[in-house]
Amino acid sequence: MKKLVGIFAFLIVLYGAVLIADEGARSIQNHFNLGRRIGLYGIISLGAGILIISGGIDLSIGSVVGLCATLLAMLMKERAWNPALAMGAVLLLGAAIGLVNGLLVTKLRVQAFVATLCGLFIYRGAARWIASDQPKGLQNDFVDWKYWLYSSRDVLGLPMSVVFLITLALLATLFLHFSVYGRYLYAIGSNEQAARYSGIATDRYKLLAYVLCSTLAALFGILFLLQENSAQPSDAGSFLELYAIAGAVLGGCSLRGGEGTVLGILIGTAILRILQNLVNMWDIPAALEYTVIGTALLVGAILDEWLRRRSLSRLAT
Repeated sequence: MKKLVGIFAFLIVLYGAVLIADEGARSIQNHFNLGRRIGLYGIISLGAGILIISGGIDLSIGSVVGLCATLLAMLMKERAWNPALAMGAVLLLGAAIGLVNGLLVTKLRVQAFVATLCGLFIYRGAARWIASDQPKGLQNDFVDWKYWLYSSRDVLGLPMSVVFLITLALLATLFLHFSVYGRYLYAIGSNEQAARYSGIATDRYKLLAYVLCSTLAALFGILFLLQENSAQPSDAGSFLELYAIAGAVLGGCSLRGGEGTVLGILIGTAILRILQNLVNMWDIPAALEYTVIGTALLVGAILDEWLRRRSLSRLAT
């Protein structure tokens, strides 16, 4: 709880700095655009957070986004698939990728870092190959789908991406915090061996975490394509795994596993997006954006380690 209060206070300070930095930041349109970005990036941070809580990691998130966005554009525009069918196929592809990642980790005992790092290259290469390394787009077609799923449309004043995120966050909250299956993920992340000895089917639940993470990455790919109207297979989704992991870690998810909350992940995502907004408002060179984000992530990791040691020292006394 103390960690949540701390990161929420940090969020408020950053938000205040943005409002002070530029008068335009107080406009309704700026808040709408900021909310839209938070909603979109929160989807992949939520997936990464669930996986981190279970003790896993996925470095292939950005490549999965690129592959799914590229494939969706090809299915809808070039193959003339029904959009709903094409989106369903892309979500199934994301789930299948998560299943493969999970099987590599649980059955072949490949380290998660190595398995998903290989996936980063494999899925990016696959996107470039199926598209002949050419950008794929929807052009001016599928206007209705763009409007209903991702556009300037709002629901009760909220961007559609925020509506998606709130819905997913509520489902994740019920799963992680109010079900025995969520407690299993925390137990596995805290001590996998002890969880296995207590009768938990650890491999099964780790597989579930990987599938959820990649499926949410596929959903991001769908919304990304509808927003940008095209996908460049060589760089669509690049570095998104870092944003996803950074949002989860800043929100209180420990890379050691077994710690984190859905609310914290949402706050961490908002911190990242507001940091980016602040970089723009203060005329900090765009080239330093990754430096600012990396510094914020490092501060979060240092704080996590400091809190862990402090907790251990209290227990010892």
